Amino acid sequence: MIAQPARGDEKGAEKEKKEPLPAAETPVVTRHTIRLKGKELAYTATAGKLPVLNDAGETEARIFFVAYTVPTPSPSVKRPLLFIFNGGPGSSSVWLHLGAAGPRIVRMLPDGRMPAPPFRLDDNGTTWLEWADLVFIDPVGTGYSRAAKADLTKKFTTVQGDVDSLGQFIRLYLGRYERWGGPLFLAGESYGAFRSAGLSEYLLEHGIALNGIVLVSSVMNMQTLSFDQGNDLPYPLFLPSYTATAWYHGKLAPPLQADLDTTLAQAESWAATEYTAALVQGDGLPAEKRREIVGKLAEFTGLDAAFIANRNLRIDNRSFVRELLRDRQQMVGYLDSRFAAQDLEPSSHRGFDPTVAVIRPPYTDAFNRYIRAELGYQSDLEYFTLGGGIGHWDWEAKNSYADTSDNLRNSFAKNPSMKLFVAMGLFDLATPHFSSAYTLNHLGLTPALRKNISTRRYRAGHMMYLDSVSREQLNRDVKEFVQRTLAENE
Repeated sequence: MIAQPARGDEKGAEKEKKEPLPAAETPVVTRHTIRLKGKELAYTATAGKLPVLNDAGETEARIFFVAYTVPTPSPSVKRPLLFIFNGGPGSSSVWLHLGAAGPRIVRMLPDGRMPAPPFRLDDNGTTWLEWADLVFIDPVGTGYSRAAKADLTKKFTTVQGDVDSLGQFIRLYLGRYERWGGPLFLAGESYGAFRSAGLSEYLLEHGIALNGIVLVSSVMNMQTLSFDQGNDLPYPLFLPSYTATAWYHGKLAPPLQADLDTTLAQAESWAATEYTAALVQGDGLPAEKRREIVGKLAEFTGLDAAFIANRNLRIDNRSFVRELLRDRQQMVGYLDSRFAAQDLEPSSHRGFDPTVAVIRPPYTDAFNRYIRAELGYQSDLEYFTLGGGIGHWDWEAKNSYADTSDNLRNSFAKNPSMKLFVAMGLFDLATPHFSSAYTLNHLGLTPALRKNISTRRYRAGHMMYLDSVSREQLNRDVKEFVQRTLAENE
């Protein structure tokens, strides 16, 4: 890795003479090389902030980003450009940045577990930079992005405020870095998928059409995830992920342990039919049928029948992660249920996500070293990797659930050449694969538009790229999606 810190690039420097920026907002540009498939790839990294302005032209926030670009033979040749962010809300882009798509990657164990410190960064042999330019964005309240004044933070911690600020950022980036007229994609993980759906229509309304969107572990309709009294939708949608988790930890009966794909097909079919029908009947479900449903739930989840009956046939993810391995005094992860940790307070409602415990230290340490030592960007601010920078999030949903699937549907109608790729992890108990499929199947699209959607399931969790095999497959899938999209649009 060769880094040569410099202030401004050749084109950017000329631009900045015309429109000078405050020193604190001047991007830091470094040049690097990486060896991919036996060849050397030279690229430029730009780390800095762009302002979010109100109608009076006043700066209300500054959004931090890291962009990677590869030189082209001429200005008329424009590589695909991906704007990438994670979710939360309240998460920085560090996970996709240093875990999947960027040119440098945090070294984890092959299955994604945390190695012993000190932590290391490696060149990423599966970086998306090989075939596209990348802009990693930290929404306001994450990473180094901050509102100009503390009392303005609440303006950006809303569904629409978040979309508006990121839409502004994208428009400003296209202008500042002369990227108008090239292929454009969004890539969002988790709540980043929720904002991607909202952004797709926002950008169209501001004259910016996308070629495609990549959703990683997606959610667009919050009703599919909300275990609320009177909302039975999440229970059948989470069930197949419970089955996959129980299979991974060897908690199913031998016939169901034999083959995961076959078992999942059975669980999904039953969840969508008999289980859903039983939940619809509520307290009117006959006693004999209730006992039958309890038995099937026990088969598909590995949980005790008495526990299921006591939960009125409704198992939320918080209960499941603490109950599945109770006999081993362990709990499994929400973001990746392959991971387990000792449950030292089994009778308490308190707990932690073993997945977050695995990823937070190495990614926080690696980013703070990387941004300073290799990208030459200095800041005394805390880089908020996951939480810490935002307080209350306003979902702007009155007597309903927040939902941006309508925005995505409208975008397909207005821009029928736009394509969508959705990546799902089978061991994801935060945004289950069956929930993502349900939302996609309820967009209300015509058969012609449905052909614009492709999906892939991975034998990993919410951050499927933590697993080295799944990360390689994700890179191949996204590359093929982008290149196929561009070929079809020629």
